[in-house]
Amino acid sequence: MSLTSRDLATLAAVGISRAEAERQLALLASPPPPARLLRPCRVGDGILRLDAAAAEPLLAAAAEAAAAGRLAKFVPASGAASRMFADLLAFLIDPTAERPQSAAASVAARLDELALRPLLASALTETGKGLDQVLADGDLATLVSTLVSRPGLGLAARPKGLLPFHLYPEGPRTAFVEHLVEGAAYLADRQGRCRLHFTVSPGSDEAFSAELAEAARTLGARLGITFEVDLSHQEPATDTLALDRDGQPFRDADGALLRRPGGHGALLGNLARTRGELVVVKNIDNVLPERAQAEVIHWQRLLVGLAALLTARRDELFHRLGDDAASDAARREAVALLAELGHPDAAVSDRDLPDAAALRARLDRPLRLCGVVANTGEPGGGPFWVAASDGSASRQLVESAQVDLADAEQSALWRSATHFNPVQLVCALDDPAGRRYDLDRFVDPAAVFLARKSEGGRELVALERPGLWNGAMAHWHTVFVEVPVATFAPVKTLLDLARPEHRVLPVPSVGPVASPGGRGYDRSDS
Repeated sequence: MSLTSRDLATLAAVGISRAEAERQLALLASPPPPARLLRPCRVGDGILRLDAAAAEPLLAAAAEAAAAGRLAKFVPASGAASRMFADLLAFLIDPTAERPQSAAASVAARLDELALRPLLASALTETGKGLDQVLADGDLATLVSTLVSRPGLGLAARPKGLLPFHLYPEGPRTAFVEHLVEGAAYLADRQGRCRLHFTVSPGSDEAFSAELAEAARTLGARLGITFEVDLSHQEPATDTLALDRDGQPFRDADGALLRRPGGHGALLGNLARTRGELVVVKNIDNVLPERAQAEVIHWQRLLVGLAALLTARRDELFHRLGDDAASDAARREAVALLAELGHPDAAVSDRDLPDAAALRARLDRPLRLCGVVANTGEPGGGPFWVAASDGSASRQLVESAQVDLADAEQSALWRSATHFNPVQLVCALDDPAGRRYDLDRFVDPAAVFLARKSEGGRELVALERPGLWNGAMAHWHTVFVEVPVATFAPVKTLLDLARPEHRVLPVPSVGPVASPGGRGYDRSDS
């Protein structure tokens, strides 16, 4: 699979070296073996369950870290909302297809539960027809096209972070703004400064900045907070190549190499640039309305406090082990801490304690503290003990794409998971000297994702970088903590926003919605 001089020049222009391109093509041609699951992590075996007695010192540590300005929040928010509207987009193509038609009717029937209803009503008023008339006529085509397309609201093309998630007396509030409000409760320092970092898609900076300016003017004043928000993009240098059906580098009609976004693992550099020593990581779509954030905030403080205390112990032991007269007691404490941090193979007898230099080297890595919830069937990954290449066991967040589900034993282990990864992390990014770690050092480069996709009607095999909280953090210290499922409220489809946990204001129903055939749809049909 040769690369031409044109290829190399194009790649070099975005920061991709020849060696990196050849590495990617080699991974595509000869994929690494899947992860080997040993067993799921469970409470008492890889997952920590906090008791009430632990709360007070953890909350105190979190408050101290926040006051000192050590905290920030990192939210990947570059995804478009198109997946949330997939069935409605399909309805515009074929309104007679069963699933898209059912989806459109369900949205119409439940508009009174969605924060976008006032926006839709306003947009339809401008057309001269009005929402009530559209619903009475069962005109699903007008309703759907006004929601997802231009002219209209064009919601399917918006960033997910700028969708109206929750309805308040003053109007709809976006997911982006809800993250600001949630973060204000546990990030603010003594001066009321609240630091957040959002990764956004190119071209959306202005829209996010406008949302921020309005939130600063209204919510910032009410909360007594100054929002310090950084926006960044996924770097072109993290793009990845693909193969065509013949196993050759995929090229477009002009013969140019196709570059694709490298998945959320490509955001590792953005995370490293986040201002804050302890960084909370959450997905843009996992955020509740302000009235329901108290439990989320409480648990976020507990996780921050635990991360602060574990990091302090790591740093203190790292420095003690650097003394020429490092004691056996310090070495035993280091072994015990390493076991807590996900390295059970560090536990050895007193007669065979590792030397101080070896223990310092093992301690010297970033920490991720991950909240996990009871598995309720949501799609996604979970916490497992995984076999490392050296034969040791490590705690990892694993996605199904990393597992050989055709292997009966591995499939059974996957299905036996008791907990799920809701992406609720606290990351300690600085070393014991207070310098930012080079996070690339701790990536498992073999933990890539390969997927069959299409481009321009042609099939391809796509490469994604090791996931941000999967292989990109494979060699971090890892602690899993059970958190209540009530702290997890993902929004993957539009009607997820109609769930009770996302409701703020009841909006009077306009009554049954007529179908194109004349039958009324009410909530029982959805």
